[in-house]
Amino acid sequence: MWTFGDILDTVAEAASPDAPAFWHDGNLTTWPQAKRRMEALARGLVARGAVRGDKVGFYLRNNAAYGEMTGACFLASLTHINVNYRYSADEVTYILDNADAVVLLYDQEFRSVVDEVRRRLPKLRCFVEVGDPADTPELAVNFESLAGAQPPGAELPQRSPQNQLMIYTGGTTGMPKAVVFHEGDLAPYLFECSTRFGSHPPQTLADVAEMVRLQGIGGRRFFPVCPQMHSTGFFVTIWTMLTGGCIITTSGRTLDPQRVWQAASAARATNMAIVGDPFARPLLAALDASPGAYPLDCLETIGSSGAMWSADVKARLLEHLPHVQLLDVISSTESIGVGAAVTTRETKVATGDFALGVNAIVIDDENRPMRPGSGIAGRVAVGGGMQPVGYYKDPEKTRRTFPLIDGVRYSVPGDYAMLEADGTIRLLGRGSSCINTGGEKVFPEEVEEALKTHPAVQDALVVGLPDPAWGQAVTGVVCLAPDANFDHALLRAHVKSRLAGYKVPKAIVVADVALRGPNGKADYKAAAACAVRLVG
Repeated sequence: MWTFGDILDTVAEAASPDAPAFWHDGNLTTWPQAKRRMEALARGLVARGAVRGDKVGFYLRNNAAYGEMTGACFLASLTHINVNYRYSADEVTYILDNADAVVLLYDQEFRSVVDEVRRRLPKLRCFVEVGDPADTPELAVNFESLAGAQPPGAELPQRSPQNQLMIYTGGTTGMPKAVVFHEGDLAPYLFECSTRFGSHPPQTLADVAEMVRLQGIGGRRFFPVCPQMHSTGFFVTIWTMLTGGCIITTSGRTLDPQRVWQAASAARATNMAIVGDPFARPLLAALDASPGAYPLDCLETIGSSGAMWSADVKARLLEHLPHVQLLDVISSTESIGVGAAVTTRETKVATGDFALGVNAIVIDDENRPMRPGSGIAGRVAVGGGMQPVGYYKDPEKTRRTFPLIDGVRYSVPGDYAMLEADGTIRLLGRGSSCINTGGEKVFPEEVEEALKTHPAVQDALVVGLPDPAWGQAVTGVVCLAPDANFDHALLRAHVKSRLAGYKVPKAIVVADVALRGPNGKADYKAAAACAVRLVG
């Protein structure tokens, strides 16, 4: 069985000297350069005390450093830990503490949060800062200095197919939990699901080397427009690296559609990854505003996962990009390969309709496979070797989410769907109350608790309302304490002081109905109806 470090060694050795590995804001790093830098990073971390299996927190936006340090982790048998750069200090502390992280890679812009976090987490013993080498604090080593140095002679740990790959997600798990994979399980899937290998994916490392040599400098150039710290962007990153391609990134704190298309043109992107309509709509608006302004003849596919991508937006994108395939994927961190829909100028697919993945089934509440065309909603389950081994340090949630069905282990993350007579599925939505806003997952109870810490709020429920820009808008419905005054801006600011900005309700209304039943349980249906009525 292979490890990601083994594959990375093979790819780097076989790559053309001019083949690009990373393109960031016009700065190109070739594969030979990237391998030297990843090797220096790997040995530098080991020389500073990192041992096999140690966790490395990644607290930064999209850039080449994300991919280079990921490669260093593969080479040194260390484990990547994604940290949402929108998180508050409390949330960052929770992730790093829960993960048992000992190394933190962070961007200079987050230095103030890191200063607060490090005082609370003594187990963090190595800090690597991305930023100006002349302005690196004493507590940290500068990323560029570490990557550009002569690699120390530290011996790298022995690799194993059991090396862990971990991705934190809040999608179906309440407080974020780490989904754990084994590299040996994922490695074959990276090649099996690539259209570049046709029906004959590489079976040996020698095959991988031959594949890389044949593609020369014309390999995949993948642009994760979505954040690399989310599973969609991260899987795209490692998939492209381990198949000898180039990762394209741009700087910026918000989505800049014009800059995205300029970068895609300049870097000659072949593939892009987005998160449904929240990304597709502004990208479409930029094309509408300047038709034909961006040379995108190299672009082959735009893929999406994590939010609904409506059929009308796809159709309008194809008016500008008639040669491109639009790949809409149902996947979550816990379940890879649930289903997909491919849209082209010749083939139209209705919103929410997907072909069921080869390892996916639809089950009822007793975990029995459902009959196609039954007209009854069921839960999507997906098996296969590329599925996770479970949640980190949470055996009970692992047992519930990854049950045995007819002797086969499946992932059942909570998506509900209707299995049609022709074997396709119509996705109905997540069975839990989780809110998906712009590709971010928001757990209502967390926001409710933040609202209820304000003295003016006696009770609160949080729901997601349909929103054309974000998919769903986080919306608070509150009951005020006696004699309290309602101040919308003050309540939003109060939540923002405790949680990441994307979790802050875009609207808060005062309930005109009871938020709980006689048994004390939350009445989300009533709260949602109230929110629709009052928000408009």
